[in-house]
Amino acid sequence: MQITRTRSETRQGPAENFTGQVWLDEVAAPAAPSRLRVFSVHFAPGAHTAWHRHPHGQVLYVTEGEGLVQRKGGVAEVIRAGDTVWIEPGEWHWHGAGPRTFMTHLAVVEAAEDGTTAEWDAHVGPEDHPA
Repeated sequence: MQITRTRSETRQGPAENFTGQVWLDEVAAPAAPSRLRVFSVHFAPGAHTAWHRHPHGQVLYVTEGEGLVQRKGGVAEVIRAGDTVWIEPGEWHWHGAGPRTFMTHLAVVEAAEDGTTAEWDAHVGPEDHPA
């Protein structure tokens, strides 16, 4: 067992992967052989990810606020505090805050053997994100 009492500094989500103000806190990244990664992600109103996918899928657990999630080819769906979203391995998607609300979620992923947790693509266009 290991208890970690220090945490890494909050960092801003990079502009190439996010639209708007997004802050990331790495909650857990156990040593190998574990490939588990857990992040707390805080989105300002209207902020969201670019299109991306995860090699082993992703679990989102909304802890605060209201947001949106959309799979490629689907419609944007509202998610709220207490909701859990399972995103299939390789499924292109985006997620973020609603247009007028903050949203925070825990993002749980398993890294690929090369250490990557996501493959990033284009920013979400206005046709997909309700402003």
